[in-house]
Amino acid sequence: MKHIFSTLLVAAQLAGFSAVATAMEMKTNPKAVLELFTSQGCSSCPPADEALRQWGEQDDLITIAYHVDYWNYIGWKDVFSAPKYSKLQRDYAKSFGAGRVYTPQLIVNGKGDAVGSRRTDVEQLVEDAQLDVQVDLAVADGNLTIDLTSDGAESVDATIWVIPYISRAETDIRRGENEGKKLTYSFIARNRLPVGMWHGEAQHQLELPLRDILVDGADGMAVLVQTKRDGGPGPILGAASIQK
Repeated sequence: MKHIFSTLLVAAQLAGFSAVATAMEMKTNPKAVLELFTSQGCSSCPPADEALRQWGEQDDLITIAYHVDYWNYIGWKDVFSAPKYSKLQRDYAKSFGAGRVYTPQLIVNGKGDAVGSRRTDVEQLVEDAQLDVQVDLAVADGNLTIDLTSDGAESVDATIWVIPYISRAETDIRRGENEGKKLTYSFIARNRLPVGMWHGEAQHQLELPLRDILVDGADGMAVLVQTKRDGGPGPILGAASIQK
């Protein structure tokens, strides 16, 4: 019975997502991707969470919040946390040559980082940022189509990632450093799926079933085209997002 209920829920989600495709908010030419590593157990994180929400309202920015799990030991388990997001942050640290991770850390286009609550520092990173690969998205008949366009001038090895996210959620924090607060979170990553590779072709397309993407209440998704650096995540070359 649980399996049948889950199947019906996903089917309803997909139907709703496809039905409003023409009315969905879509970003296909951003200048930057802002990835925030945060935690509900971190007292320094709420200002960064709010800043991310506001940056996410800009047409030229795509924002994603990864909730790490290494704060969970102090008494409050972040309901959105997962070990894979902590690993992603450690992989970034390795690729940057950094010896530690911290929250709230915000990474811009996979290239540079700043404390997520220090808006001036983040905005300096964003000021001259650009993404050279055009990523276009379309939703129809229960499928997501991703189109990449570039000048095809160079050969690269980049992974195409799809990150389904919850655009907004509230949580009552009952323990830990934020005990007693009701906090709002935005663009909460629910998965991080490698769906293909891109090698610099002038035109590249792939199609994916939405049922494999929309999970855990996700009502939006970001698509990133990202290279590797020293075995870890490297510069982001292109991005797009779509959200109900």
